[in-house]
Amino acid sequence: MLGDLLVTFFEVARQGSITTAARQLRISQPTVTGRIRQLEDIYGVELFHRRASRVDLSDVGIALMPLAEQMMQQEGDADFLLRNAGNLRFGKLRIGATGPFYILRSIAAFRQRYPDIAVTLETGNSKTVLDALFDYRIDAAVSSHAVDDDRLTRVTLAADATVVVAHPDHALAREARVDIAELARHHLLVRERGSMTREATETALAGVGLELPAHTVIGSREAICEAIRHNLGVSVMPVGEVPKDSALRAIPFAGPAPVIHEYLYCLQARRATRLVTALLDCVVLPTPGTPILNGLRDRTVPHSP
Repeated sequence: MLGDLLVTFFEVARQGSITTAARQLRISQPTVTGRIRQLEDIYGVELFHRRASRVDLSDVGIALMPLAEQMMQQEGDADFLLRNAGNLRFGKLRIGATGPFYILRSIAAFRQRYPDIAVTLETGNSKTVLDALFDYRIDAAVSSHAVDDDRLTRVTLAADATVVVAHPDHALAREARVDIAELARHHLLVRERGSMTREATETALAGVGLELPAHTVIGSREAICEAIRHNLGVSVMPVGEVPKDSALRAIPFAGPAPVIHEYLYCLQARRATRLVTALLDCVVLPTPGTPILNGLRDRTVPHSP
């Protein structure tokens, strides 16, 4: 309320006329007069000396003018910031991911379209990134876990078959295809419990009556690839996550391969904000296809640029 009264005071003081101030503010002359009178009555002061054709500032009005001007400048700065943020010429896009592979092309498309928006990408496990999403600490989360929650909008980024990854000197690298059961005879490099790739590997082995063989747990895909480069074992990975590297050989499975899905999540409550909508519009699939958007209240499919 005080803000409206001070805006009116500032415009009357600037114009030296209630009539002109009313025209500039696009309100009626009685409204301007009423606001000035209300401000004076609240504090028991006189802000203007009324004359026949104009109004002049009193001593109190002269003292108040710089403060009102400062407030108007801050209001203008706030308006400028909000307009730029609304037009995506200012701000930050925060993404949390269990792995960066399937979201990087979308981030590149977003950065090309909105170069003034800063983008941060942090990695963690599925629980960590989804908790951060619910806490509004990030704007979008990338996970291989399929979470059905009315609070979330989910985009399917990829559905990748897995392959065995080995050093070129490893025995499996000489095979054209690998049976699931063959994994039990080699040292495996696996992620921590809770990893969807590890879960898929264990499920596939269980399907042929076998358990996870001797293995080493390594906490990131990049570290597993480095261990393979040193021929410390073999690993199962989605084909889209295998780096192009002469020291890494990807061998397909002989039978049906475990499939890993990758999803992009955002909060349903923020689905219509310009920042989140812009990200969804920039989703790029690693293989030809159409992203699938699952949500109980929103079935719109984002378009690739």
